[in-house]
Amino acid sequence: MASQDWFEKDFYAVLGVDKSVSQADLKKAYRKLARQYHPDSNPGDAKAEARFKEISEAYSVLSDEEQRQEYDQIRAMGSGARFTAGGAGGQSGGGFEDVFGNLFGQGTRTRTSTRGGGFEDILGGMFGNGGGFGQTSGGFRGFGGPTPGREVTATTSIDFLTATKGDTVTLSGGNGKPITVRIPAGVTDGQKLKLRGKGEPSPDGGEPGDLVLTVRVDKHPVFEREGLNLRVNVPVTFAEAALGATIEVPVLGGDPVRMKVPAGTSSGQVLRLKGRGVETPKGTGDLLARVEVAVPSHLSAAQKEALDAFAAASGDDNPRDDLLARARA
Repeated sequence: MASQDWFEKDFYAVLGVDKSVSQADLKKAYRKLARQYHPDSNPGDAKAEARFKEISEAYSVLSDEEQRQEYDQIRAMGSGARFTAGGAGGQSGGGFEDVFGNLFGQGTRTRTSTRGGGFEDILGGMFGNGGGFGQTSGGFRGFGGPTPGREVTATTSIDFLTATKGDTVTLSGGNGKPITVRIPAGVTDGQKLKLRGKGEPSPDGGEPGDLVLTVRVDKHPVFEREGLNLRVNVPVTFAEAALGATIEVPVLGGDPVRMKVPAGTSSGQVLRLKGRGVETPKGTGDLLARVEVAVPSHLSAAQKEALDAFAAASGDDNPRDDLLARARA
């Protein structure tokens, strides 16, 4: 859904692609950047985390054909213009000035005095000098329409599961009346939802304004989002990784499921469980399980003896030989 951010952010530049990029190439660019800046690859790096969120926001818009078309139209019309909401009788010319300047020629500028003052010059020139805003509370003189209410912005926080599955939440409106909001499945942190007619009432009987709600998603102690995929770190024993095993892994909002760990799995390898990610009307993601070999901090005498025997049986095998050779080359 369109927001003021669309006038300020070049999502194509964020992903390093051309405006004519295909959806397939767009996805490739996103995956490359997502791997580079993912928090798992940059632990404790706040800049990388912020970059990852920026990349995810850009891809969420451009990967949706309908939103991408709307984004391109708005950017083409606004050329970076900024829409701002003024109070009743307040300033309203700052953002629309650039848009209408582009539509009617660079020499055409609006006044930034009152709510009606900015448009009066443009509309007066188009429909005659008397065709501006009226002096009474009836709205447009000559058009007869009352003025709409002002747009209102708000922020709400929801838990990770609600953001993933979707739900209906109740907010407290500015007038004390509750507002029911449907949170769609797969909503992302920082996403904006527009609620038609939930803003401020019109001062003269017109349509009420809209409410633009920014959603903040709480972090989950186990899972992370990557588009429609969910990521989870799964510890395994050395024996399970070396010999192979079938283990249980957690699933968001459900019972654990069984997953096969192939023999010879290395620590850090990612195993995929199809269809266990975020489910939305536009598609369903996967669960990406990152294997972590758990090394015991204390060994019993029997365990130490068994490992000594394993080391002796391994001979002179050195897993770093290839690394050292490539470093020298």
